[in-house]
Amino acid sequence: MSVERLASEDFTQHFSQFTGVFPAFIKVLTPHRRWERLPELSSIALGGRIVAVSDEFFAEAFHLLLQEPAPSMKGQFGPNGALYSGWETRRHNPTYDWCIIQLGTTGTIQGLDVDTSNFNGNEAPAVSVYALHDADLHDPTHDNARWTEILPSSDLGPNSRHLFKLPKTTCVNYVKIHMYPDGGIARFRVYGDVTPVHPAGQTSFDLAHVFAGGRVLRMSDQHFGVGANLILPGRGKNMGDGWETKRSRTKGHNDWVIIQLGAPGQLEQVEIDTHHFLGNFPASCEIHAIYTSREQDWQRVLPDESLWTLVLPRTKLGAHRQHYFELENVENRTYTHVKVTIHPDGGLKRVRVIGRKVEPVTSALETDIAQPVFAQSRSPSSTRHSDITMIPVLPLTAEGFKPYGQVVQAYDESSKPDAVKVTPANGGTADKFHKLSLLTSSYPPEAGATAGVSVYRCQPLQDIVDGVTTLKTLERHPFTNQVFIPMGLSTSDPADGYLVVVAKNGSDDRPDMTTLKAFLASGTQGITYDAGIWHQPMTVLGKSLDLACVETQVGDGSLMDCEILDLDSNSTYILKL
Repeated sequence: MSVERLASEDFTQHFSQFTGVFPAFIKVLTPHRRWERLPELSSIALGGRIVAVSDEFFAEAFHLLLQEPAPSMKGQFGPNGALYSGWETRRHNPTYDWCIIQLGTTGTIQGLDVDTSNFNGNEAPAVSVYALHDADLHDPTHDNARWTEILPSSDLGPNSRHLFKLPKTTCVNYVKIHMYPDGGIARFRVYGDVTPVHPAGQTSFDLAHVFAGGRVLRMSDQHFGVGANLILPGRGKNMGDGWETKRSRTKGHNDWVIIQLGAPGQLEQVEIDTHHFLGNFPASCEIHAIYTSREQDWQRVLPDESLWTLVLPRTKLGAHRQHYFELENVENRTYTHVKVTIHPDGGLKRVRVIGRKVEPVTSALETDIAQPVFAQSRSPSSTRHSDITMIPVLPLTAEGFKPYGQVVQAYDESSKPDAVKVTPANGGTADKFHKLSLLTSSYPPEAGATAGVSVYRCQPLQDIVDGVTTLKTLERHPFTNQVFIPMGLSTSDPADGYLVVVAKNGSDDRPDMTTLKAFLASGTQGITYDAGIWHQPMTVLGKSLDLACVETQVGDGSLMDCEILDLDSNSTYILKL
């Protein structure tokens, strides 16, 4: 077995920029640059866990898998002795200690990092590492005959990171460390390629997710948080396990990150999550996409902005929340990479790129930037197949709905938009969110229009089959905006909410169907349609719902402000819930 030892020295200085978070992808400052892109298969962020251990008398083995660098606990003592952030066993073992780890996902191992930070005089003198694969996830025992050595016994030193480049293994999901004869290890990190997991058929999924084989290739800066965190599972535990750049001081500055998708795909929508980023979220973002089949083209592709297609125009972001956006310029196009640009700087927690995997017709692609020929695939994004257009229904957010009106809702202090004024009310028992939406109207003065409140009692939509329904009618109100507020429903469960379908007016004074968007509002969200915005009549889900409607009306009916349009039967618009 050919194992290459890359380094054995104190690397602490290389990671001092990361505040409390160890990168989920290793960055080794050697010619082996490909290590920058390898996921940490053993990380607890991916679901790695300790299965069994021979001994952990002084320090528990779960520390081995923590993301953050091992802190010094010098001078701190517990009932068994000095405290360490790592795994430390008793002295005087006549053979060796061992620890079994289940990787967070199945993969092929290419490198190991055995870190003895802060262990000096009590570090493990040497280790060997073994691996196996169990398709049924039955935890193996220490003496299982299937264990295969992937790292022969190798010497370690005190207070150092020890990096080993391995020949690529077969797919494995368990590893075992032998520590000769005993002592302490601070962190143990296993790096390699994820074995991708893709749903069968034409199911939409997160093409960028690490479990789907997504990778973060490059980023402009990762001063406070690592770019590769963007594609990890879940929403993280604090601000430290996202991607955050340093503050810029240059006008017009932006930061960016490039994500390689786990498979070529037809893109549909994107989720941009600023969870935990309160005063340091980006002001706005935009997304470009590209197709390329050869990794060696990056030196040419990266700086040439003309080769990238804009799929999300620059859009405002908010603090501490998930944003959902339908993508543009994705009709009948296949992409392999996305570039997320933030203005001017700041932090994101996760990026989810939803789409459908597209299989190439041939196994060998020689095309680079040009779009290749792919097998037919039905995409649920706003793409047209013959006379049928599929419209994805996205969760309602203020940022996504802004071109059509306003979202009326209360906010947690951490997620409140800066423009929203909040003051105490009711003797301190309530918070008042001021002027979330203003009433407007353009009736002529002689019409005698007045503002009023009406109530719509809506029955739930019935014609939903397999999560889809057909859009049949749109209406608009040219003279006034309309506010709709759910009544008697305080749940945020979208299954009990209502549909909001909108489109801008076109040059022919009919709905511009290229601007058609669909949102799912919860019972804690009201909406305001701007004057003249085409929209579907109020459509509720789950159960009947009363909605209060606030609008300016003409009491004598002399001037109608409701235009109803039945859609052309030759074109079908399917709403995909």
